[in-house]
Amino acid sequence: MSIPSDLSAAGTPTAPARTRVAPSPTGDPHVGTAYMALFDVAWARHTGGRFVLRIEDTDRVRLVAGSEQQIYESLDWLGLRPDEGPQTGGPFAPYRQSERLDTYRPYVDRLIDQGHAYYCWCSAERLAEMRAEQQRDKSGSGYDRLCYGKSREERAQLPGFTETPVVRMLIPDDVSLAFDDLIRGEVRAPRPDDQVILKADGFPTYHLAVVVDDHEMGITTVVRGEEWISSTPKHILLQEWLGLPVPQYAHMPLLRNTDKSKISKRRNPAARLLWFREQGYLPEALRNFLQLLAYPPVGDDGSEIATLDQFVDSFDWSRVNTTGPIFDVKKLDWINGAYIRAMDPGDLADRIIDHLVERGVWTEPDAVRRELVRRATPLIQERLTLLGEAADKLDFLLVDDTTLEVDDDALEKLTDDAARVVDAALGVLEGLSPWDAETIQAALRAKLVDDLGLKPKVAFGPVRVGITGRQVSPPLFESMDILGHDSSLARLARFRELL
Repeated sequence: MSIPSDLSAAGTPTAPARTRVAPSPTGDPHVGTAYMALFDVAWARHTGGRFVLRIEDTDRVRLVAGSEQQIYESLDWLGLRPDEGPQTGGPFAPYRQSERLDTYRPYVDRLIDQGHAYYCWCSAERLAEMRAEQQRDKSGSGYDRLCYGKSREERAQLPGFTETPVVRMLIPDDVSLAFDDLIRGEVRAPRPDDQVILKADGFPTYHLAVVVDDHEMGITTVVRGEEWISSTPKHILLQEWLGLPVPQYAHMPLLRNTDKSKISKRRNPAARLLWFREQGYLPEALRNFLQLLAYPPVGDDGSEIATLDQFVDSFDWSRVNTTGPIFDVKKLDWINGAYIRAMDPGDLADRIIDHLVERGVWTEPDAVRRELVRRATPLIQERLTLLGEAADKLDFLLVDDTTLEVDDDALEKLTDDAARVVDAALGVLEGLSPWDAETIQAALRAKLVDDLGLKPKVAFGPVRVGITGRQVSPPLFESMDILGHDSSLARLARFRELL
């Protein structure tokens, strides 16, 4: 299937671009998938084009059950939903490589017939010995072409033969190593070796599959990490041999740890895309952060806080930074906090509840408890960085008055005045009316501070522990207002029994 006539292989701003992200379902989705998808989406939407999700599952050994579903859920959570893909379908289906095996073989046969590819029967052991010898002798690297030009029978007479061959591309001596990159201008890559393009199990390698699938799906702009620069001459060579249009390439700078090493799931939990959801980051904040890693601020008046639409409207490949960005979670924390503070409190409360229920921290609250959380959320909004932090601050609202647990540490730090304070508080609160934060504060201050002569910290500390079970909580008087008269007094009376 060729590129539709209304699309340009160049993917210029005057033509709708077709971009794709093509993750492999070999484990938890990597944050790099979201990073690439974000820039794919920006360019596709900027040009009025389409964003495609393709699942590259030809590495059957490393497949992980459930990983593909996690890819779908992660992109959906981030608001980077594909226009076409395995779930949504589209005119170039199927979008899963394992379902496209019949597509690749004709291309391989054409390359063999044209003399651009050949069969290789070398065993894994023989290849390992070859590499070891090359390292010892410092005689170069890459396949030594033992199988090139030989029939199966001729090769079978030599050591290290295996019955089922792979297919390798034949790299010419005069292969062009330079290509134009949307971000970097002219790029020169190392000389490739005779890359395997079809494995012994009949599955294509990445290098063949990506070329064929990008063509068959009409991809005009290939956005990927800079680690693939060395492979681009192979891909362009395959495209030229097969008479396919060459898409534009944009090689993004790699995400790096604070020590400037490449970010990986083995060394950094933040490399796992699911980790951000688990921790309670907002998807819009993570999108904003990923954008800033390789693109200048585009918010109002140059603000770093910007919507996806603002990013799309401003998008220009020449503005992408080529320096490897440092993945600083502290910066993400700041961005996430800024988004939380700007949210409508009711929307934030719903997000908090959904997050903590999803994580199994809370059970789904009933209508009464949900309303308590909604009323209390403005009390903690300025203090939140992550959604998950709300649990410690609001847990006291979701338990019965008779089951509230008091932290041992909070209990131990109370002074000897605690019992006297709680008795006095119960006395003044019993008939208090109206029941609101201002009236509660005035009554307690008059009794505990003015009459008893206690410092505010000593006076209000025991009341706070009795109401919330903790030494640190949301503003005390507002919390008591939200809990109500009966619950507040029931908690203080029960707490008095512990003193």
